[in-house]
Amino acid sequence: MPVDTVHLSTDVLVIGSGGAGMYAAIEAARRGRRVILVDRSLIGRGGATVMAQMTVAVGLEEGGLDHPEHHYVDTLAAGRGLCDPAIARLLCEEGPARIREMDAWGVGWAREDGAYKRAFAPGHDRPRCVYVDFLNTGPAVSKTLRVQLNRIPEIRRVGDLLVTALALRAGDCVGAVGLHLSSGRTVSIAAGATVVATGGLTRMYHRNSASANMMGDGYALALAAGAELIDMEFVQFFPIGHLAPRLVGMDPIMWDPFRYKLGGRLLNGQREEFIDRYGSKDEGRYIVTRDVATFAIVKEVEAGRGSPHGGAYLSFEHCSEAELRAAGGPVIDRLAANGIDLTRQAIEVAPIAHYHMGGVRVDASMATRVPGLFAAGEAVGGANGANRLSGNAITEALVFGCAAGASAAAQAEAGATRADASAFRGETDRLREGNAAPDFNPAAMVEQLQATMQDDVGPFRTAASLERALARLGALRAELSSRKPQTGRPYDGALADWHDLHTMTRVGECVAAAALARTESRGAHQREDHPGLDDAWRVNQLLTLERGSLRIERHATPQ
Repeated sequence: MPVDTVHLSTDVLVIGSGGAGMYAAIEAARRGRRVILVDRSLIGRGGATVMAQMTVAVGLEEGGLDHPEHHYVDTLAAGRGLCDPAIARLLCEEGPARIREMDAWGVGWAREDGAYKRAFAPGHDRPRCVYVDFLNTGPAVSKTLRVQLNRIPEIRRVGDLLVTALALRAGDCVGAVGLHLSSGRTVSIAAGATVVATGGLTRMYHRNSASANMMGDGYALALAAGAELIDMEFVQFFPIGHLAPRLVGMDPIMWDPFRYKLGGRLLNGQREEFIDRYGSKDEGRYIVTRDVATFAIVKEVEAGRGSPHGGAYLSFEHCSEAELRAAGGPVIDRLAANGIDLTRQAIEVAPIAHYHMGGVRVDASMATRVPGLFAAGEAVGGANGANRLSGNAITEALVFGCAAGASAAAQAEAGATRADASAFRGETDRLREGNAAPDFNPAAMVEQLQATMQDDVGPFRTAASLERALARLGALRAELSSRKPQTGRPYDGALADWHDLHTMTRVGECVAAAALARTESRGAHQREDHPGLDDAWRVNQLLTLERGSLRIERHATPQ
């Protein structure tokens, strides 16, 4: 059936409206550029930032207690030698300015005697992480940015838009094409500069802490447009994701602040502390990094010493109710509504896919190698190397969003390549194509993909598991090619699922192929058939797409 195409034009297009996307839009607009901010969900309500309940790492110098340089040193240490120093330094040096600006906008960072409260988090050499209250940091950050958006008339917000391709003219990115889900129309947007701020990929795993739209679509868009991806093998698994008893209406990774505030004890199924068996010490405090804790829990389960549901116990039974309420406030009542009394019972936790260190390769201005294309937030690779330091996620959303917005605004002002509707016709025509697919069951295929990623490309990998994953992902991708539903119907969930699967199979191949190539264990990438660090692998892997096939090259990590 014929489908109308809506054509829009702007100076700066921002794809994704989490913390990084909103900050990029705000920064581009206050530099005098017209902005269109698009998202497949509600503006400012999707992505990871709004779900983040914990803390924000920042080297504030107030009181002489910290400095960005100390934060930088800890970030490099967590990255196991693979961080891009320029991008990591930008993160740490610009973090204080972004935190203070958010403070001026009314985010409400917790204070004591007028000074920022700062909490300790794993991998840091001192208390460094600011927060709002209890488990409300991410929602407060998102709300503050939404308020700023609403005050800027130069930012046009378009929700319900699934971007399916970036548009190119003579090798330059000139905008994007997408599907408006609620109307079924195709939409093309011409832009002088485009920012990809679509977040990570952890929805591809069966156990994940992601929002529904975190399947790596920004990586797939940038890759297809000619950008490089970097460090795709490094997926961070949060070690203490909630496992049991049943928890309704609460974030599965909510236990982190409780543990480092109260010294929650990690115990195996025999009620023994076990972290010290794996080359580190916990001693009742939350001081081990996430990769070490993940490894320890998985190995205890494999050894038959797991908790009943296949994880480990996290116990606060040594804490009084008063101590728990001081650390968690109203959260204690929400736990009670779930039948959980932390003074009387340990809960069960297990690793859960939480964050992706890899992503689109950029320079310190957030520019990709494709003229006119920038990236921000978790879509960016390189800053975190092999393992992200706890608390850096929201910091990089704000810092990289601001940097990308400024760079995109400058690109648009400099007279970047613009395009009329004809430049988008190939992709809009492709969107209209489709095959009758009455037997297409996207839910089953998503389940199959998530199981493959969880089982074969999870925290611990082998050559056999990764080769198996690549074969399964390739078979899924081939099956999809003959099952594409046709565009045109409003609220066509099957078509959106088809595009998601197309993205996830490609991005899953990137993760698995990079993991197969890296024959060592480093940070969040653990090869059971290649244990331990190998100095020869102190390199980044760059992925590009050539004639439809992935190409992987080693690249010396900048010093």
